[in-house]
Amino acid sequence: MKVGLFITCLVDGVYPRVGESMLRLLRRLDVDVQVPRSQTCCGQMHINTGYGSMVLPLIRNHVESFARYDVVVASSASCVGAVRHHYPGIARDSGDEDLVRAVAQLAQRTYELSEFLVDVMGTTKVGAYFPHTVTYHPTCHSLRALRIGERPLALLNEVEGIELVELPQAESCCGFGGTFAVKNADVSGAMLADKLSCVRETRAEVLTAVDSSCLMQMGGGLSRQGDSTTTLHLAEILAATR
Repeated sequence: MKVGLFITCLVDGVYPRVGESMLRLLRRLDVDVQVPRSQTCCGQMHINTGYGSMVLPLIRNHVESFARYDVVVASSASCVGAVRHHYPGIARDSGDEDLVRAVAQLAQRTYELSEFLVDVMGTTKVGAYFPHTVTYHPTCHSLRALRIGERPLALLNEVEGIELVELPQAESCCGFGGTFAVKNADVSGAMLADKLSCVRETRAEVLTAVDSSCLMQMGGGLSRQGDSTTTLHLAEILAATR
């Protein structure tokens, strides 16, 4: 099985350590994983902002970049959601039947990291060691678009040394929502304040999630308020060893 690592824009530009952690983790599990250099933005931001008709060049490039891989694995539930749920409709609207077929095939073999580990690899034990208190935020796209459910928690529960603390009102949104946080800053800020209040209740050392975008939103808020809780992507915890 040849796996293509879908890095995503935010990881590539802001959080490269997440991509490095995924690569290290998958190679530790003897996965034949590669990072196609031709990949660019998947177009999720354009689609979510209402520019779906302008994203075709990005979709074509994404399809071509990952055409030779049996499986595509990403660190972002929202980007996987774009490939699975938005690409097919945009491809159909283009009238390009070849693209419709290619997108359908790509959507079926594209996975968020926890889905890949649990559903494809068939494991929750990845040899991780992380002796810290951790709370988990289930992001909106992971909950409602991908429905990954308990997969991240199943993986975290098998990490040696970890102490998992339940996050109150875990399923409430952190207020990011891509350009929503920019266009509706006051509402976004209020949602973030509520979320961070719940995070503080846990007294966790680390807040984790499967989307770097949401961690950026919450991590920024925690930092501005001088909170001691730090943020780490799920991949960073699962890649950690003694």
